[in-house]
Amino acid sequence: MSESAALSFRAEVRASTNGVIAATAVAGIALGLLAEPLAILVLGGITTIVVEALCLATWLVGLWHPRVSPWLAIGNVVLLIGLLQIALHAPGTLALLALPVVLAAALIGVRAAAAWAGVASLLVFALAALGVAGQAPAEPLVALLAIWTMLAAMLAIYQPVYQFAHWSWEHFCEAQQILEETRDRRAELKQALEDLAEANLQLTRLNRLTQGLRLAAEEARRAKEQFVANVSHELRTPLNMIIGFSEMIMQDPSAYGRIPPALLADLEIILRNSQHLSGLIDDVLDLSQIEAGRMALTKEQVSLAEVVEAAVAVVRPLFAGKGLYLETDVAADLPAILCDRTRIREVLVNLLSNAGRFTERGGVRVRAWREGTYAIVSVTDTGPGIAPEDASKVFRPFEQIDGSLRRRHGGSGLGLSISRAFVELHGGSIWFESGRGEGTTFHFRLPIQPPLPVPAGVERWFSPYLQYDEHRHPQGSMAPAVRPRFVVLEPHAALQRLLRRYLGEAEIVPVATIDEARRELARVPSQALLVNAGSVPAALQDLLRDFPLPDGTPALACSIHSTSDAAEALDADDYLLKPISREALLAAVERLNLKGKTILVVDDDPEALQLFRRILGAPPHSYRVLRAADGRQALELLRQERPAALLLDLVMPGMDGFQLLAEKSQDPELRDIPAVVISARDPAGQPIVTSALGLTRGGGLSVPQLLDCLAAVTRILSPAGPVDGPTPPAKSAG
Repeated sequence: MSESAALSFRAEVRASTNGVIAATAVAGIALGLLAEPLAILVLGGITTIVVEALCLATWLVGLWHPRVSPWLAIGNVVLLIGLLQIALHAPGTLALLALPVVLAAALIGVRAAAAWAGVASLLVFALAALGVAGQAPAEPLVALLAIWTMLAAMLAIYQPVYQFAHWSWEHFCEAQQILEETRDRRAELKQALEDLAEANLQLTRLNRLTQGLRLAAEEARRAKEQFVANVSHELRTPLNMIIGFSEMIMQDPSAYGRIPPALLADLEIILRNSQHLSGLIDDVLDLSQIEAGRMALTKEQVSLAEVVEAAVAVVRPLFAGKGLYLETDVAADLPAILCDRTRIREVLVNLLSNAGRFTERGGVRVRAWREGTYAIVSVTDTGPGIAPEDASKVFRPFEQIDGSLRRRHGGSGLGLSISRAFVELHGGSIWFESGRGEGTTFHFRLPIQPPLPVPAGVERWFSPYLQYDEHRHPQGSMAPAVRPRFVVLEPHAALQRLLRRYLGEAEIVPVATIDEARRELARVPSQALLVNAGSVPAALQDLLRDFPLPDGTPALACSIHSTSDAAEALDADDYLLKPISREALLAAVERLNLKGKTILVVDDDPEALQLFRRILGAPPHSYRVLRAADGRQALELLRQERPAALLLDLVMPGMDGFQLLAEKSQDPELRDIPAVVISARDPAGQPIVTSALGLTRGGGLSVPQLLDCLAAVTRILSPAGPVDGPTPPAKSAG
C-alpha cells in the first residue's frame, strides 16, 4: 500500500477530532457553572475561558496540522478532568482519566493510548501529591486501575479491528486499481472497435469500387476467351484441310497422277508453314488458359533424366541439320520430382529450340542437378548472347529481341513466356545469364516435393487510389481468420468429392450417423452441418425431430446422387466411372460373387472391348469374355449364352445401355444376371446435381436473418445470377 493510501486509510478508520473538541468546550462551560459558590466569579470564569480558548486553538491547529490536533484535543480532555477534580472534588472524578485512553485509541492509535495512559497516571500521582486526589485514600488506586484496565481493553479490542480494517482497505485499493485498469482497457477496446468499424467502412467502399472493375474485367475475360475459342475454331478447320490434303499428296503423290517435283517442293513448304501456324494456335490457347488460371497440371513422380532425353530427341534433327553438338549431363543422384511431365518437356523443348535457332557455331549443353530441395536444369548455348538492354524483353509474350520485320531468326515470342508460366505453376522459377557475344544460359528450378499451399498476397485487397489515413494511436491486433469447417452427413462420398474439389481451403469432416454428427458439432464449433440424403424434406424432418442443433449452427440438406444411387436407379449392381483401372474392374467383378466364368462386355468402342477382354481374360482369373457392339446384339447373347455377368456402356448407337437394362429387368430369365455399368457419365458431375435445398438453424431465424437469407438466395439463384457476389476462382488440377 502506498504512503498516500496508508494516510487515507488511517484518516478513514479514526474518529473525528471536531466532536471531541466540541464536547470538551461544552464540558468546560459546564465546569465553570458547577464550581464552588465562592469561586464562581473567579475560578469558574477563568476555567471556562481557558478551556474555550484551548478548544478554539485546537480547532485552528487542526485546520493546518490535522495530525497534531488529536493530541491537543486529548490534552484538553486531560486538563479538563484535572480542573474538574480540583474544582468539584467529586468522588470518582479521577477515574475519568481512563477516557483519554479511549480517545487516544480512537483518534490516534493504540500506541498513543499507551502514551496517554502514562500521562494520566502521572497526573494522578501529581494530584495525590498535591492533596487534591480525593477524600478516599483508595481513589488514586481506583483511577490507576481504570486507566490501565481501559488500555488493556483497547489493546484487546481495537488491534484486531484495526487489522481487519487494514486488510479490507488494502483489498479495496486493489479493487479500485483493477477498476481503473478495466476502464483503461474498455477505452482501448472502444477505440479498437471504432478502428474496426472504420476499416470495415473503407473495405465496403473498396468492395463497391472494385465490384464494377471486377464485372468489367470478367466481361473482358469472357469476351477474350470467346474470341480465342472462335478464332481457334475458325483457324483449325481450314488448317486441318490444308495439312490433311498436303500430307496425303506428299505421302502418296501417285494417287494424284504425275506431280511435278517443283509442286511437291512447294507443297512441302505449305505443309511446314501450316504445321508452324498450328503450333502458334496452340501457344495462344495455352497462354490464354494460363492467364485465366485454368491451366491444369497432371502431376506425377517423374524422372527428370527421362524428360531431358525426350526433349533432346525432339530437337536433335534441328541440331544435326546445322552441324551443332547437343550434350546432356544429368546427375546420377537426382531424385524423381512431382511435376507435369508434358509441360516440363515442353519447357525444355522451347529452350532447346531457341538455343538451336540462335546458335550458328558450337552447340548446346543441357545439365540437371540437385540443390537442396530443388532440381536445377540449365541450357547453355554458344550463340550471340543477349545484350543487357534487351534483357527485359526475353519473357514478354509476343516480344522479340530483334523486333524488325527483317529479323534473321523466326519465332512468335511466346515460347519463353509460356515456359516461365509452366515453371511458376510448379512453384519454381526461371532466369538466364548472358552477355553480348558470350552465349546464353537459361536456368529453371523445380521443387522436388510440392510446396505447401499459401494464401494469395494481401496487396490484392488494397487500391492504389485510396488515400491512407495514418492512425495516431496504437491499434490492437486482430485475430487471424480460420478455415471454414463443415460436418458432412451422407452414406457415400458424393458431396464430399464436390466440396474437396471446389472448396479446397475448407475442412471437411465426414460422419455416417446423426449421433456422430451430434458429437462432432459438440466437440468443435463448425460453420454448418451438410446433409446429403435421398429426400430433402425427410432429412429436414429428421433434423428437427431427432437432432437439436447447437444455437447458431445452420444445417443444409440436399440430394446428390452417387454412383451407387445411379446403379440402383438403373437396376444395376455397380457403377464404374471411366477411366477404369485394372484393379477397380477386377474388384467390381469379384464383388458380384459369380457362379460362372463367362462375362458379356457391351461397348461400341472396339478398342475398349479389346482392353476389357485382355484384363478379364488374363490369368489368374481367365474369364471367358463375350463382346457385343450394341444393346440389340448383347440382348441376343444374353438369351443364348446366359453369361455370369454383364458389363455395359450406357451411350451406344441403336439400343443403348438404358434400354438394354430395361429389357433385361423385364425378362424373368435375365433379370437375375448381375450387371455393372461402365460409363464416362459421372452422376455427381452433371450440370444439375440436386433439385432441392433445405435449410434449418439451431435456435431458429430472426426476422433480419430470414430477410438476409431470402435476399442472398434469390440473388444467387435468380436467372440473372449473382450481381455482386464473389466469383469463385478456377481450380487447376494438380
